[in-house]
Amino acid sequence: MKLRLWPDTLFGRLVLILVIGMFGGQLLTSTIWFQVHDARTLEMPARLFASRLADAVRWLERSHDGRAGDEAQRAVLAALDDERFQLRAIAAPAPPRDLPLAQHAVSDLIATLVARRLHEPVEVRVLDAELHDGGGRRDGILSLFSSRMPYGVFHAQARLRDGTWIDVHATETQAGLQMEPRELVLDYLVRIYLVRFAAVLLIALLAVRFAVRPLKRLAGAARALGHNLHRPPLDVSGPAEVRLAAQSLNTMQQQLLDGIAERTRFLAAVSHDLRSPLTRLRLRTEMLPSAEWRERLRGDLDEMEAMVGATLDAVRGVEITEARHDIDVDSLLESLADDAREAGRDVTVEGRATAPLAGYPRNLKRCLQNLLDNALRHGSTVRIAVHDDGQTLRIAIRDDGPGIPAAELEKVFEPYYRASTNAAAHDSGAGLGLTIARSIAGAHGGTLALRNRAAGGVEAVLVMTR
Repeated sequence: MKLRLWPDTLFGRLVLILVIGMFGGQLLTSTIWFQVHDARTLEMPARLFASRLADAVRWLERSHDGRAGDEAQRAVLAALDDERFQLRAIAAPAPPRDLPLAQHAVSDLIATLVARRLHEPVEVRVLDAELHDGGGRRDGILSLFSSRMPYGVFHAQARLRDGTWIDVHATETQAGLQMEPRELVLDYLVRIYLVRFAAVLLIALLAVRFAVRPLKRLAGAARALGHNLHRPPLDVSGPAEVRLAAQSLNTMQQQLLDGIAERTRFLAAVSHDLRSPLTRLRLRTEMLPSAEWRERLRGDLDEMEAMVGATLDAVRGVEITEARHDIDVDSLLESLADDAREAGRDVTVEGRATAPLAGYPRNLKRCLQNLLDNALRHGSTVRIAVHDDGQTLRIAIRDDGPGIPAAELEKVFEPYYRASTNAAAHDSGAGLGLTIARSIAGAHGGTLALRNRAAGGVEAVLVMTR
């Protein structure tokens, strides 16, 4: 079985596009989460560094006696300098640097805390503020997942009141707090991706199902129109595109109905016009001196009139000119069986319908009459079996005749086609009965099929959905 990565339905495609789009957008914006956690993890070291830097500035300013580089200032610098906090006096500051967004927030925090601790504004330039893992490596945002004790590395410069600048390199820890990489990974994957992905998928399923519902109704109406051209017009509702498609479908339905009506009128006119020349031909036939020729021409004329009448009858038979009504199928079948029994035929009805069937009474009667006549023409005994499960009504009409060749079971539904095994023996039929019956079945949203019975004969199965 070939795996389809691209769904075959519009519903599946829209859901997949929405999920991939939103999931891709989440991947692109996930750096915000890293930056927030990076900034939060760097916040504690930054506060400790700001506090120590403010103390260093205070001590240097107190020790300064107005002479640059005096012994007291050098002594304070030497006293404050250690492995984790290295500072020195410089003549001029380094040019400002453009820091990443997370580091820029930390820089503002350091400058604010220093000024607040000294109770006066102090120019502080943060040149670097990074988070390193426990091994001293700068792994970027992934260091959040690889170390339990990440620490901050800072490089800043501060201006004293006398204009002197100091340059500070420092490292600060989390003040004893430990990170849990597993919890961070779980928080990131579960809360950010898994939960959001499930929420997006659920919303996409509900939203897309709601959006494509009008299209499903439209597709169902189009399928129903193929079975029943006389169904009520489709309700024009929903989005603009669906309304336009529904209007087009209704217009097409009306054009087809108009075309059928025009065809019926045309055939009726042709039938009417043919009757006059056929009548004249009959009169002239009766004037022929040869009895043999008169008999032959009578047969040809009878056949021509039968074909013209059957053709017009077929067109009228599939044309729906009545409203839908609830049909008592049991009474209809019993009435047809009684008529056949009065004519001396052996017809029985087995089973019952559970409820009336909505349909076109005259047309459905004609469909069943054609099937019954066809069965009586080929067999001596006919059994009508009715099965109704409340949703589907199944009517099977079985005869005990010679059957139909398997290759012709579908061909017999074609106009004027008669099975080869019975064509010679039953020339009276025009070959339109089954054509009309199947057309009427389709108008009721049903199906009609023939099959040969194992015990002999043919079974015509009419299935209609309620």
